[in-house]
Amino acid sequence: MLRRLAVPFVAVLALLTGSGPAQAAPSPSAAAHATGWYLALGDSLAAGYQPGQGDDPTGGYVGHVRDALQQSAPKTKLVNLGCSGETTSSMVVGGKCAYDEGSQLAQAVEFLHGHARFTRLVTLDIGANDVARCGAQGLPPACVQGGFGSVAANLPVILGQLRAAAPGVQIVVLNYYDPFLAAWLTGPAGQVLAQRSVPLLAVLNSIIAGATGAVGGSVADVAGAFHSTDFTPVSVPSLGGSVPRNVATVCALTWMCLRSDIHANDDGYAVLAAAVVARL
Repeated sequence: MLRRLAVPFVAVLALLTGSGPAQAAPSPSAAAHATGWYLALGDSLAAGYQPGQGDDPTGGYVGHVRDALQQSAPKTKLVNLGCSGETTSSMVVGGKCAYDEGSQLAQAVEFLHGHARFTRLVTLDIGANDVARCGAQGLPPACVQGGFGSVAANLPVILGQLRAAAPGVQIVVLNYYDPFLAAWLTGPAGQVLAQRSVPLLAVLNSIIAGATGAVGGSVADVAGAFHSTDFTPVSVPSLGGSVPRNVATVCALTWMCLRSDIHANDDGYAVLAAAVVARL
């Protein structure tokens, strides 16, 4: 079981209506104390993955967000369909994880068809795995552009189906931090790769923002929280002295600099959660 940090998040209230013309709508207090749902979707970050421990679907950033919702809506229940290794393509057609409906998206839509009225929040992080494989190859343009193309084609489909299934539910989509900044510590060639990765991340996050805005969703600015574009030197003795702030941050909040693993650590997941809660 992964360690969860207690963070003082501000929760949201559910928006529930009465059924039938003669029935009064519940008061805000009643709505807050009714059973409601938080639907988490995405890749290994949604699944709460950590190296050596595997997935923790009630932990990671999702667990923190659930805790935040429960502060004002104590009966909020979590349904986490996140799948480690999921791409935008596999989220639509299936193949990475087993779902009764065949894919994560179909499973999510099925859930929302039955529960949208009582769903308080949907979160989604997806798209990183479409391009992450390019990092081992030095981020060649053809590979990266192919990944961008997949995200640009599939993310509107994903978000469009979620919005159609849940017209009144808040959808928050996380953008991404830049794990390839850790290459800075490997020397001059790695520093070139780290610098090249930042504008590429901006393209990916721009695609995410465009698709999210098109369905009236909100973007949780993980990239900003990780200072992804900030190359200001800071002193970090454990990293050998002066390093850029974005490099120091990705080392502190992920496993990249210790294990060459892109996933967030406990502190990193808390930062992801804070970015989500800031949009509620």
